[in-house]
Amino acid sequence: MTTVSKTMYKPLSIATGVLGGLAATAVFGQVWKRIGDDDTKAPRPSDLNRSATEVFAAAALQGLIVGLVRAAIDRGTARGYKAVTHEDPT
Repeated sequence: MTTVSKTMYKPLSIATGVLGGLAATAVFGQVWKRIGDDDTKAPRPSDLNRSATEVFAAAALQGLIVGLVRAAIDRGTARGYKAVTHEDPT
């Protein structure tokens, strides 16, 4: 990859990463709303009124969703970049 290509890919990667984070947050919120006990938001780790099981389950689910969305966004960005520039972004 040339220096110009790296210069172009880095901002694209950062921008799609931010959008991916926003998407992952929205997806997690919707999933939690459907599987949570009530219509409240996912528990924060410092919320002692919620059970440890619920807090850890929410954190694990959030990590899974964020990881999947991030991988999908990164993969799509790399493939799109290669399709346009005919260069591997790695």
